[in-house]
Amino acid sequence: MRDLKFIILFFAAIMLVGTTGYMVFEDFSFWNSVYLTAITITTVGYGDIVPVHFVGRVFTILLVFSGVGFVLYTFSRLAEAMVEGGLRNILERRKMDKKVAQLRNHYIVCGYGRIGKVICQILKENKRPFVVIENDAEEIRNIEAEGFLALLGEAADDEILIKAGIKEARGLIGVVSTDADNVFITLTARGLNPGLFILTRSSGAVGSDTKLLRAGASKVISPYYIGARRMAQLVVRPTVIDFIDLTMHAGELGLRMEEMLISEKASFVNKNLLESGLRKKYDIIVVAIKRQGDEMLFNPKPDTVILPGDILIVLGEHDQISALEKEV
Repeated sequence: MRDLKFIILFFAAIMLVGTTGYMVFEDFSFWNSVYLTAITITTVGYGDIVPVHFVGRVFTILLVFSGVGFVLYTFSRLAEAMVEGGLRNILERRKMDKKVAQLRNHYIVCGYGRIGKVICQILKENKRPFVVIENDAEEIRNIEAEGFLALLGEAADDEILIKAGIKEARGLIGVVSTDADNVFITLTARGLNPGLFILTRSSGAVGSDTKLLRAGASKVISPYYIGARRMAQLVVRPTVIDFIDLTMHAGELGLRMEEMLISEKASFVNKNLLESGLRKKYDIIVVAIKRQGDEMLFNPKPDTVILPGDILIVLGEHDQISALEKEV
């Protein structure tokens, strides 16, 4: 913008000086002086109007050098802006697209509003790979400034979702502004990947949850409903809520509740909780076990066997859980 203002002011100054000079030195009319100044500084020189006096010709020589310098400077700045800005944007976009194409077992976040921003930060904190789809070009720059992968476009478009790697994704989170948009995104995503986990936001309007579930959403969340429940629970059960906040948001300094998928290589697979030594070795409490088929075992007994594919919900200190994660 500073260069553009300088170019405009410099051009106006040359035109003003040239027009005034020809009116004074050659006694031309205003419009003939403007015309001669314009064809002189652009080196067109039609020859239909020419300076005839010695002073006018000397003035023309000076005007030509000034005009040529101005034109060369203008074109050089335009070329620099086009090459550097355009080429840089193209290279950065290609680099971004290449990183997105390499994603596997990742999440696709549709929408970068207030809720989308929080989701992305939590995914980043938990080292979950993800890409954001946003239709606002200005917001895309903010997303990239955060270091997140982003794609510009409509999340309901097949092409954009395929480009985001929906067929290799672990899940999709739809948090755009309207229920209608979330329904379209869910329908498109479910059609492209029938087995995909799809989490969508609902406005809480009557029938919105049902429509989203019919469209293929795995789970539907209403932020307003959750917010209202949390506010009420803070009044009714403040100590319980404080404990949950401690386990979910304490980070590296306190307790942490985490879920862990048990693989075949885990040293305690096919052993019961007592034999596994989880409590003794890691000082970790197994709060629940989620079995394949959505069976949930709360407060499992010591003789409960840990099977491959089980998801353990554990509670313990951050360092202990981090050590256990390396073993499962």
